[in-house]
Amino acid sequence: MRALELKIPPAVLVLLTAALMWLIDQGWPGFRISGTWSQWASLGLSGLALLCVVAGVIGFQRAQTTVDPTRPERASSVVTSGIFRYTRNPMYLGFALLISAFACKLANPLTAVMVPLFVAYLTRFQIQPEEAALSERFGQQYLDYQLQVRRWL
Repeated sequence: MRALELKIPPAVLVLLTAALMWLIDQGWPGFRISGTWSQWASLGLSGLALLCVVAGVIGFQRAQTTVDPTRPERASSVVTSGIFRYTRNPMYLGFALLISAFACKLANPLTAVMVPLFVAYLTRFQIQPEEAALSERFGQQYLDYQLQVRRWL
């Protein structure tokens, strides 16, 4: 299983997950729910997703550290300000919200199964290896940060 760690960039994983969601929706269109609620929910979740991702990228840029999720060992600092006071993974939270927004847009409950699968895969094969690398690189500083701020929210 280690062969999958840090291999698929999270943005690519978002696209792959969205493609699978679309295929599920196309395969079982009879499960779609009608109503305008899904469009509004999709719009709201997309806005929150964008805020999380942009705030995370800005936080990394201000700290002059890498945003490359496949190379956590290149991090130059532990970012604890801004949105990082509330979540250790704002970009990943944003990606999960974006996947949720797409599920709402499709308005097919069968597609929603991809949201927890996305979160589980990202946690196991991206976040946990990142956390191990950051713990090794920054030691107690990162361990203290983990105790203060939750992984997701």
